[in-house]
Amino acid sequence: MMNDDGHPLPAPQRNWALFLDFDGTLAELAPSPETVSVDAAMPEVLGDLLQGLGGAVAIVSGRPLAEIDRLVGIVLPGAGVHGLEMRERRNADVHPPAEVAGVARIEEALAPLVQRDPRLILERKPGAIALHYRRAPEREMECRAAMQAAFAGTTGLHLIEGKMVMEVKPSHVNKGYAIENLMKVPPFAGRLPVFAGDDRTDEDGFGVVKALKGVTIKIGPGVSLAEYRVASVAAFMGWLKEVVSALSDQARLQEK
Repeated sequence: MMNDDGHPLPAPQRNWALFLDFDGTLAELAPSPETVSVDAAMPEVLGDLLQGLGGAVAIVSGRPLAEIDRLVGIVLPGAGVHGLEMRERRNADVHPPAEVAGVARIEEALAPLVQRDPRLILERKPGAIALHYRRAPEREMECRAAMQAAFAGTTGLHLIEGKMVMEVKPSHVNKGYAIENLMKVPPFAGRLPVFAGDDRTDEDGFGVVKALKGVTIKIGPGVSLAEYRVASVAAFMGWLKEVVSALSDQARLQEK
């Protein structure tokens, strides 16, 4: 497959460690987190990737891992809530989330705003809180002001902005932190990291993967650190299917 600049995406390698964002990468963005839909072939594709890459496939998402498990239809290693939840192997327990008292105070401060407008969504995550205004874009400035006021004076927390969403989480945790830690343990250790994402929250991951001399893929438009670019979720899913086929061919050749 060619990327948007006309350059071919890198040839799949069996020594890859594949890290995948979910919303905007594996699934189209939806008006609210609970209304997202996924490709019916996703469980099979991800399962085949797990087999072809020796288990080194992980979802790195802002969503909790329990949601990811339900949505993708297969349990994978990964990081939820930007690294507040970690699961290094498929059969491992999810690490207990960090206890952050400041997040609870921010949630309490934002509750009246959300209660006045049902189009606004206050998404509670382990150790983090996200304010979604995708269904009420005209209230962006008001939401920004409310979040900034709630965030002011807190310590040890970080405010990040995505596509019509603002999220508060511990300052030392991001997708780059999650990928860096996964790369230290089996089955990821010693492999070449490959990370695909679509949003500003994925840029930390791109930075870490580039520092590790890995492959970075941006889905959709926008300025990015990523070296490669794919136009859409559908195109990226098509490329993943090509990766599955290429890894299968490599395995057959190795057996001969």
